Amino acid sequence: MGLTTDSAAAPPGAASPGTGPGALPAPDDPASLKVVPARHYARWAAAVAVTVLVAQFVHGLATNPVWEWGVFSDYVLSETIVQAVWVTLQLTAYATVLGFLLGTVLAFMRLSRSPLLQTVAWTYIWIFRSIPMIVQLVFWFNLSALYEELGVGIPFGPVFWSVDSNSLIGTIGAAVIGLSLHQAAYAAEIVRGGVISVDHGQLEAAAALGIPRLRQIRRIVLPQAMRAILPTAGNEIIGLLKGTSVVYVMSIGELFYQAQVIYGRNGRVIPLLLVATAWYVVLTSLLSVAQYYVERHFARGANRTPPPTPLQRARRVIRTLRAAAAQRNQPVVPLKTPGPLGDSR
Repeated sequence: MGLTTDSAAAPPGAASPGTGPGALPAPDDPASLKVVPARHYARWAAAVAVTVLVAQFVHGLATNPVWEWGVFSDYVLSETIVQAVWVTLQLTAYATVLGFLLGTVLAFMRLSRSPLLQTVAWTYIWIFRSIPMIVQLVFWFNLSALYEELGVGIPFGPVFWSVDSNSLIGTIGAAVIGLSLHQAAYAAEIVRGGVISVDHGQLEAAAALGIPRLRQIRRIVLPQAMRAILPTAGNEIIGLLKGTSVVYVMSIGELFYQAQVIYGRNGRVIPLLLVATAWYVVLTSLLSVAQYYVERHFARGANRTPPPTPLQRARRVIRTLRAAAAQRNQPVVPLKTPGPLGDSR
């Protein structure tokens, strides 16, 4: 007596049912499923809308006569505008260096264990972040009304040397002081945020090795803190570059002030504003490129193989295109057909 099944056993070596060349795949077989790419209708609609808006804007730039591109080309590289750009760069450089030097001192004063230093630094940052920049500039511009003379001597005692305030602090000097003191308040918080982002165990290990405190800050803390400081500091410097336009209230011949003076004479407001805008865009772009490479330099400790720079990518693409063109221009060598046996032709 034996057991019966619904289907007879397949002979040895025979293919099982449903596995032959003409057999249909099983319904749950992944190979039988049809792969349909995802359709992002909202994304496509947004891309179309943005494309239309950009096209309309570019068309308006090219066809609207109010832009007066001829006037723009006449003034964008004029001597007056180029000198004004140089003044803008000078104000930005001086305020950046002095502001971040003072800001670094204020940051470490806030991190100090001295309650007096902490209070003074916190009060400075609170006051200078509360007062608008234009108010500070006007205040420093009128410093002589508050102090007619500035001197050196014993505190609360006799003065050994003094000088008139207006002769010591001119218009450019007042602008640099105002921009630097304003920038220092923000730079202090940027530096402090970068310093406290460094693991405290780094300082403990350095102290255990007997490294002096100043060397700990200079060789251990600041190089690691720079990775957190640089992105925000770069944005702050770019903001300072554009913020120099506020010094027009002091009649300093920077970029925006000179553009105002020129269109006040000839009435070409839009093209002169476009000249100032173009220069600000160029200068901001250069600062952004510099920020990228400085960040890349200080990221070497965290990323041993940084991604290629845009210039390196461009060079790689050019090399690839040249190699493809050289390979395309190589002559085709015909293959030798073998002759009869014993014939080497």
